[in-house]
Amino acid sequence: MVLYMEIYLLRHGIAEDHAAPGRDADRRLTEEGRAKLRRVLERAHEAGVSPSLILSSPYRRALETAEIAARELGYEGKIVRTAALIPDSSPQQVWDAIREHRNQSAVLAAGHEPLFSATVAYLLGSTRAMVHFRKGALVRIDVETSGPAPAGVLEWMLTAKLS
Repeated sequence: MVLYMEIYLLRHGIAEDHAAPGRDADRRLTEEGRAKLRRVLERAHEAGVSPSLILSSPYRRALETAEIAARELGYEGKIVRTAALIPDSSPQQVWDAIREHRNQSAVLAAGHEPLFSATVAYLLGSTRAMVHFRKGALVRIDVETSGPAPAGVLEWMLTAKLS
């Protein structure tokens, strides 16, 4: 039996330049970042985006992004934190984390650049990044989840300028 999954990659919104404690992982979203994210996610909600699972990088700005996505998209489940979505992770680690939840129909992952540009390329079977993944952008890729290597099709990309 072949299973298909909708994968949504959501890059965190605009974040503050520096966190008070000085750690990159502690940077928060700015009000502008929150507003632009809400616009993108409102449009996604209107288009019928309804994740069955939300994964997030443990970094504060990504968690805040995942929380906004949950609210705007009507997701009531738990946001699952995974180190596979931290900035210096790899597309293979992202794919492995998603495949752990292959029973889900639609997984939204909140994370970072340059990881997400590389992950889009990987999910589409390319060896080089070909996407300019802006802050707050949302990409939908449909994949066949039955195998160890992704076989994805890019469905669309939504940015704050388009919402």
